Amino acid sequence: MLRSLAADFIGLIFPRLCLACREPLVTGENHLCTGCRAELPYTDFHLLPPEQNPLGRRFWGKLPIRHALSYLRFVRHGRVQNLLHELKYQGQRDVGTALGQLYGAELHNAGLAADFDLIVPVPLHPKKLAKRGYNQAAAFATGLAEGLKVPASATALRRTTNTNTQTKKNRAQRWENVATVFEVENPTSIIGRRILIVDDVLTTGATLEACGAVLLAAGAAEVSIATIACADR
Repeated sequence: MLRSLAADFIGLIFPRLCLACREPLVTGENHLCTGCRAELPYTDFHLLPPEQNPLGRRFWGKLPIRHALSYLRFVRHGRVQNLLHELKYQGQRDVGTALGQLYGAELHNAGLAADFDLIVPVPLHPKKLAKRGYNQAAAFATGLAEGLKVPASATALRRTTNTNTQTKKNRAQRWENVATVFEVENPTSIIGRRILIVDDVLTTGATLEACGAVLLAAGAAEVSIATIACADR
């Protein structure tokens, strides 16, 4: 009782804010308020047949993938951008884990867990990892692993080159920037396995394409991709 009263008092002075809309959270809410949970722009791509999935079409003729999945639609200056900003630049790694848990549970309920043997996040270069303190894609992968009940490995892929930011590059420049910067750390952990590659945002898909190509070359049986959000082209 006293602990609850103390928590309520602290909450009045230092309210916890929803990371999407910045409104105060109430008891029982974590990271996201109930309103944002209901109104976020979900894609529901996992409910579509693969041939009808618009995200999958972005990889046609470039990379053979089993599933193309993204939890949310990226809308500039909206809730999703706020969430990604908190995750990548404000030290809120729990945002990635929480979103992964929610999405993983949805994918599990849709029967997709049986299609994956291993979840692999897009790696950061060690210098960038040391600067940020964590890999936002790995945080998302951790949550997905819990929701899907599929193991994740943050060391299966390694980034060998510290590339420049992709933000202002076109597709050709993005592909050139990442085409040869990934390698498989331990091929025996990949051979014959169905890999779900995960990242925070999908724009052109160049980074995920490069990771998928390396994994398939190392002997993966097939690859799928999943992101927190995807941007419209």
